[in-house]
Amino acid sequence: MIIDSHAHVDEVLAWGWMDPPEALILLMDEAGVDRAVIMTYRDAAGPDDPSTLYIQEAVNRYPERLIGYIRINPNAAGAIEALDQAICDFKMKGLKLHPVSYVGFPYGEATLRLMRRAAEYHAPVLFHTGDEALALPEEVAEAARMCPQARVIMAHMGGYYHCEAVLQAAKELPNILVDTSAIPYPWMIRKAVETIGAQRVLFASDGPGCLPTLEVEKVRLAELRPEDEALVFSGNIQRLLEEVRHDL
Repeated sequence: MIIDSHAHVDEVLAWGWMDPPEALILLMDEAGVDRAVIMTYRDAAGPDDPSTLYIQEAVNRYPERLIGYIRINPNAAGAIEALDQAICDFKMKGLKLHPVSYVGFPYGEATLRLMRRAAEYHAPVLFHTGDEALALPEEVAEAARMCPQARVIMAHMGGYYHCEAVLQAAKELPNILVDTSAIPYPWMIRKAVETIGAQRVLFASDGPGCLPTLEVEKVRLAELRPEDEALVFSGNIQRLLEEVRHDL
């Protein structure tokens, strides 16, 4: 079983984004990926946002393959209401935050308020992390430190140049997990397992921007113990998703 914990579907012609769910599912099939957590490239601003409805429609069409997360601009007036609708009404399973996209500090009060709400649902909070200002591991780690009740996933394990900083933050903060998408270093996946434990490392592709086939092979090349590889590929994300509640 392989579950991709971070993938995208979206169609916005004006931005050149034409990644319908069928395109992702084709790539999943090629890679042997059974299910994928999906989110858009856009940030929702409130309930019934077109981006959220797009994810919900995709999940409804392919319920055996796709799992929805909502992506939100925390600074929007309707951010909390958008999260409530996604989790309670649409049965989505998590929250995606991209501070570079909405231009806000990861530890800003609006973001922390949204993280606290997600934590009430036991819903994971997936942060874009990387080499850009507003997405540096130290900044996202501060959000995790200020909201210890939230399960914070650092996507991309810090990008090309900040993997060590992510692992240091995760060593210090037990509410931080990491995903394997987009980093080019199989050995760093093995180091993450050795440093923070296999239970806190999630397979992810960030597809279709990154090819799921290559992302799966990267985990294979890490040469993990079979029991650890099983946790990374599916066990950990399954556990997180099963803990999400859909009411308060």
